[in-house]
Amino acid sequence: MWIPALVFALGACVGSFLNVCIDRLPQGLSILKPPSHCPGCGRGLTPVDLIPILSYVALRGRCRQCGSAIPRRVLAVEVGVGALFVFLYINYGLGIGLLVAAVYISLFLLLAVTDLEQGLIPNNVVYPAVVASVIVAPFRPPIGLEGLLPYGNGAMGSLIASLGGGAVLFLVFLVIALLSRGGMGGGDIKMAALVGMAIGIANVPAALLICWVSGGFVAVLLVVLRVKGRRETIPFGPFLALGGAIALLWGDRLTGWYLTLMGVG
Repeated sequence: MWIPALVFALGACVGSFLNVCIDRLPQGLSILKPPSHCPGCGRGLTPVDLIPILSYVALRGRCRQCGSAIPRRVLAVEVGVGALFVFLYINYGLGIGLLVAAVYISLFLLLAVTDLEQGLIPNNVVYPAVVASVIVAPFRPPIGLEGLLPYGNGAMGSLIASLGGGAVLFLVFLVIALLSRGGMGGGDIKMAALVGMAIGIANVPAALLICWVSGGFVAVLLVVLRVKGRRETIPFGPFLALGGAIALLWGDRLTGWYLTLMGVG
């Protein structure tokens, strides 16, 4: 029982770090300097103020000194990442699979929230993540149906799967961006490449299905509710993140279900 609790606590700490990244990286600020402080009064936060979840609850979501409201997103991300880590632990156990999934899903969440709040996907997150993905690809285990593909399960096979997934999603979203004439931004294209590298080429169809269906549903809903106009764009990063996360976890099952539905296999 103590392991899930420890995993949750670790996830909450990662969520706290992601909140700092969400606040600072889109503005080109360092995540190390200056130390954490209240944006309202500038007061530096003490270690007691920085305990994930507990500090927010104890302070009732407000600065200890000036009473400025702390965004609810801070608590939501800390609780959400903690819960996600426990979920991943239940599915993967302790091992490299858990580490790979936790890192990529944390990255997806960071980019999704940043795009949702600020309408951009920061290059200073995507570019280093793409480089890191190339480096670690040969060492990660096969994801989903990769083991069934001709290039095999070895280090070279994992690298090919990762690069292939990144290339395919990059090209798909590049074509969409060109055809939509500004309906999709360059940040979405770069994030698509990262998602493809994370999930591997075998899971690209599942990711595309999820992100297009979910994105289309939400877009129609927003227009029907008159939250958005027909020609207004909505951030697509959250849907890419959702498609990537689901494909990473259940891409093989979704692909198998689709093939069965089509009468193949």
